[in-house]
Amino acid sequence: MANQLVDLSTPIENSPPETLEELRTEIEFEDHAAGAELIERLFGVPPRLLRDGEGWSTENFRRFGTHNSTHVDAPWHYNSTIQGKPAQRIDELPLEWFLSRGVVIDATEKADDDPVTTEGIEAELDRIGHALEPLDIVLVRTGRDEFLSEPDYMVRGPGVTAEATRWLFERGVRVMGIDAWGWDAPLYKQAERAREEDRPGIFWGAHQVDLPYSQIERLCNLGDLPATGFQVACFPLRIVGASAAPARVVGIVPD
Repeated sequence: MANQLVDLSTPIENSPPETLEELRTEIEFEDHAAGAELIERLFGVPPRLLRDGEGWSTENFRRFGTHNSTHVDAPWHYNSTIQGKPAQRIDELPLEWFLSRGVVIDATEKADDDPVTTEGIEAELDRIGHALEPLDIVLVRTGRDEFLSEPDYMVRGPGVTAEATRWLFERGVRVMGIDAWGWDAPLYKQAERAREEDRPGIFWGAHQVDLPYSQIERLCNLGDLPATGFQVACFPLRIVGASAAPARVVGIVPD
């Protein structure tokens, strides 16, 4: 039986000039002429001995953070210890987490900073008739991928509460993703509340909920998936010791 493949990963491309330096992606492209020059320099083979006088084309990342594209976070990103043990890095996570049954939670009616709660997730699961099983991959659809190329992309999104994150984890979910800049509410909103209340557990609350789980952030095209009845492949690159890694996330929908 054939499957439909839905690309859930955002494009990796050079950042607009106004992007903050810490968030920039910079890619240098070397064309076929440059490849021919390199071949001649390294191996003494002139362009006349190459097809159409061309060598290989290549690209180099001049700046590319592990969190600057569609990526999978490891527990090490959240804290150095999780539940009293050294937090796992991205290369230490089990591969079976990253190919499993998927479910989409529709949160497109949520305003920015109006968080997705446990009650909201339960109600949506009831509506679509999906019973969570261990290792289900839960994807929260906010529709904020519409603003991916906009300067204010990172300050958009409802966020998911720490309580809802814990609720999902307790039901065996180890990978949960969102089509917004971050799993938590926009950082500046969290910062305002944390300063006002002057206590921990508000800023980055769902990240620092002290659980060994993975987030997928900056997804797209979740609206092209059914609510349930599909699989997700989201294998992160094997970057030793890293807090996260880019991933080509794909929804696999049976025809």
